[in-house]
Amino acid sequence: MADLKPSSDISFVEIFLCSAFAACFAEFCTIPLDTAKVRLQLQRKTFASEGVSLPKYRGLLGTVATISREEGLAALWKGITAGLHRQFIYGGLRIGLYEPVKSFLVGSDFVGDIPLYQKILAALLTGAVAIVIANPTDLVKVRLQAEGKLPAGVPGRYAGALDAYFTIVRQEGLGALWTGLGPNIARNAIINAAELASYDQVKQTILQIPGFTDSAFTHVLAGLGAGFFAVCIGSPIDVVKSRMMGDSSYKNTVDCFIRTLKNEGIFAFYKGFLPNFGRLGSWNVVMFLTLEQVKKIVTGQAYYD
Repeated sequence: MADLKPSSDISFVEIFLCSAFAACFAEFCTIPLDTAKVRLQLQRKTFASEGVSLPKYRGLLGTVATISREEGLAALWKGITAGLHRQFIYGGLRIGLYEPVKSFLVGSDFVGDIPLYQKILAALLTGAVAIVIANPTDLVKVRLQAEGKLPAGVPGRYAGALDAYFTIVRQEGLGALWTGLGPNIARNAIINAAELASYDQVKQTILQIPGFTDSAFTHVLAGLGAGFFAVCIGSPIDVVKSRMMGDSSYKNTVDCFIRTLKNEGIFAFYKGFLPNFGRLGSWNVVMFLTLEQVKKIVTGQAYYD
């Protein structure tokens, strides 16, 4: 992520709204891949409970095709309402707070290039704070996306996003909205930091190649690099988060991790890796490009290195 250089004519509210819009647009464009990722990560429970020897979903395109064929094309956008809720809050906060937090860490008298570790620390903090607030929206999104695992003829648990919020609170208590908060904080803080560091480094490396400029194509490549690095680091945490949110039988984060490792092996933590990369890589590309254009419209400014 390139550094945002706020000037006197751009406020936190403007940065927040620009970031929230860009994050929501990226969410809408890429949520079918996220739905496929969640189904792949939760697949163990599907075929184990149904007694089927072969997995139902196979690969990114196969999962998308199966969902579309069996549940309709609209099923790929299951959880989009909660997803937009999440991105408006989480996306707006993690990006909007990044510059103020980074400036606070280095101090108002700091001059020069901010060290990489300070940027990583700022991203860890903003990612963690933002997801603490947005966790209920993440939980509802995963619950709605997982509905396709129900046997044919069995009605869904929730009529929609708003119904899901009220049903979870009524049946499980208010605290249930923060189920999986531990792995979710770890995942989002780490991925946020990974995206920051890798985006800056990949972009810097690309710009050193003759013929490359600070263009949209460079942003696309850097966004894909950031997505790949973030998935490599965050995939195990993401699997644990999805399973805890999709299945309340796990006692806690450690129990989910141990049971998954014991029953399925280490590679279970990288289930859905390709769709996860496809989702996160494309999400970063769409978000960065959209954010840059929206900032130009709102403030007449863009990203600066």
